[in-house]
Amino acid sequence: MAEQTDARALEEVVTFTSDLIRIDTTNRGGGDCRERPAAEYAAARLADAGIEPTLLERTEGRTNVVARIEGTDPSADALLLHGHLDVVPAAAADWSVHPFSGEIRDGVVWGRGAVDMKNMDAMILAVVRGWARQGVRPRRDIVIAFTADEEASAEDGAGFLADRHAALFEGCTEGVSESGAFTFHDGAGRQIYPIAAGERGTAWLKLTARGRAGHGSKVNRDNAVTRLAGAIARIGAHQWPLRLTPTVRAALTELAALYGIDTDLADVDALLDKLGPAGRLVEPTLRNSANPTMLDAGYKVNVIPGEAVAYVDGRYLPGGEEEFRTTLDRLTGPDVEWEYHHREVALQAPVDSPTFARMRAAVEEFAPEGHVVPFSMSGGTDAKQFSRLGVTGYGFTPLRLPDGYDYAAMFHGVDERVPVEALHFGVRVLDRFLRTA
Repeated sequence: MAEQTDARALEEVVTFTSDLIRIDTTNRGGGDCRERPAAEYAAARLADAGIEPTLLERTEGRTNVVARIEGTDPSADALLLHGHLDVVPAAAADWSVHPFSGEIRDGVVWGRGAVDMKNMDAMILAVVRGWARQGVRPRRDIVIAFTADEEASAEDGAGFLADRHAALFEGCTEGVSESGAFTFHDGAGRQIYPIAAGERGTAWLKLTARGRAGHGSKVNRDNAVTRLAGAIARIGAHQWPLRLTPTVRAALTELAALYGIDTDLADVDALLDKLGPAGRLVEPTLRNSANPTMLDAGYKVNVIPGEAVAYVDGRYLPGGEEEFRTTLDRLTGPDVEWEYHHREVALQAPVDSPTFARMRAAVEEFAPEGHVVPFSMSGGTDAKQFSRLGVTGYGFTPLRLPDGYDYAAMFHGVDERVPVEALHFGVRVLDRFLRTA
């Protein structure tokens, strides 16, 4: 019989989630963040369990924590277990509770980071501290990393660790982190647990149009604002062609089998219609995308500026970056320049690996009514930076969620919260997976 999860770990995961939320680690971008108090909190809980943490900074206050738990099989590859400490901003006036209160009410933990992703940080701490009390050692080395700056460029976080402290991750071939193994209710009674095995690449772009400055009352055929507006309109209206990556093919195949539908990948739109709400799991990752998000031009209404700037959030599929670049060249045209403001690679992970099978088995043990499927994330995580070290990344933050709970809306949304029972489920599943990994 498998060992039971340490009962105290179930209490600690709730406390740790609440405590971490109360530590305001808002990342406003441009270096405006301080993760050190949260890093020190996590490091102290590791040290209490006899796990030696290392604190590392590229920039003062932007602190990362790395620790290693030795496994019983020195010949086995190591597994990286990582979560970020920073969160996106939250306007208290918009929330039902203060976003940094960590309030526990009616069986729910409230606050910024409850889902993205201080819940997973707390799960990691609770599981490994439970192991220390039980005398458990995993089969393979487990490297734990709590990172800074994931919600911006990761330059002070995972990027810094991968570039400057690669030795700490020696032997790591696979990693697990956020955004997978959560309950997706399809509206027809099925409970689906998607595990992430891929990410679209990040292509944040800066567009610059130049023209002839002049008086706002005069005719000006070289208006930078007009040129930029044309390019932005073309980008916003562009219909990107459908491209099926191996991860998305696997997702569609497994979902079709679950619903008893013929897998006709020659007509994906029709297949999505038949899948109903479950199609939302794959729809964002069928294509590249480019969404204009910021505009900056001019300084006075009666002055035509000589330069106008815009920013675009671009994402590209694995194998799709060349198509993305050539399309942007065409859409921007000869009068608008574009460059990468921030770029990171697209990722794919095998869905037929032993690690994926063990994640699937761990979820199914505690959610036998659930159906595990692979999927690809539309956004990105620190797995991109750790891939520089040869680490294959999966998204696995297990949560059993009630029907009506909008998981996707919790990310960067108002009234972010996580049920206590979801945290308990996550600890049990993560514990089982890591014991067998």
